[in-house]
Amino acid sequence: MLNSEELRLFLAVIREGNMLAAAKRVGVDHSTVARRMTQMERTLGARLFDRSPRGVTPTPAAHALVGYAERIESELLAAMSSVAGRDRTVEGTVRLAAPEACAAHLIAPHVAMLRARHPGLTLELASESRAASLSRREADIAIMLNPPPRGRLVTRRLVDYRIGLYGARDYLVQAGEPRRAADLARHGYISYIEDLAGFPEMIALDELLPGADICFRASSSAAQHVAVAAGMGLGMLHVFAAAQDDRLVRLLPDAMTVQRSYWLVMHADLEGLPRVRAVVDFLDDVMRGLRDQL
Repeated sequence: MLNSEELRLFLAVIREGNMLAAAKRVGVDHSTVARRMTQMERTLGARLFDRSPRGVTPTPAAHALVGYAERIESELLAAMSSVAGRDRTVEGTVRLAAPEACAAHLIAPHVAMLRARHPGLTLELASESRAASLSRREADIAIMLNPPPRGRLVTRRLVDYRIGLYGARDYLVQAGEPRRAADLARHGYISYIEDLAGFPEMIALDELLPGADICFRASSSAAQHVAVAAGMGLGMLHVFAAAQDDRLVRLLPDAMTVQRSYWLVMHADLEGLPRVRAVVDFLDDVMRGLRDQL
């Protein structure tokens, strides 16, 4: 009969695509994963993976097993949540995935507050340019730019924020500061690499200035910020980050501003865990305090 540990390792292999990465993910030896997968195949009387030097490829039998394994995983997490919820001690590790600018400018500066509240809690903050997959357990909590369409997820709007057009002071002295929308065509712009933008909402420039002359693209919002501050051109930047940089000037705020939202998303099975609840409360307090800046 299969056991929960074998199913946990099986899902790790499915999610990582090879046994070495799966072993690192769950904290065991590669040989242990290989041995347990072989044992599972013997128990089931079916081959689960085609093995090659490049990794492993799930067979139809493996794909058939995934849904059952994930349901068992969810039930175990729900059981842990129910039991853990009776003990209000907050300790352990919580992984939070958030867009780069949110992670760097809104969350990281305040993590000392979380540590002071809960010394036994470790926060892992993963800066992501794409939506973390909660179904693959890439994170316990995710902050996203739009709510996911489906899944056993708890989703709610966390906070609204603005993106505005900025240029460097020195650049504007040389190139001229745009005073009206017609002046914008004289400038070059910094924006995202479109096929690497994890959310279409990241590319605010296309919404306001379709066909703008793009002179530099980057997948990182921080790299765009630095390029604008260095005088390469104009760019749509997060107001909460750009407003703190004295090198930058905000331009045409009435016309060149878009509003976006951060959404808080977590797996329903984890909502009741004290450590997860503590991080959610921390995020609510931080965003509440920053609302005017956003």
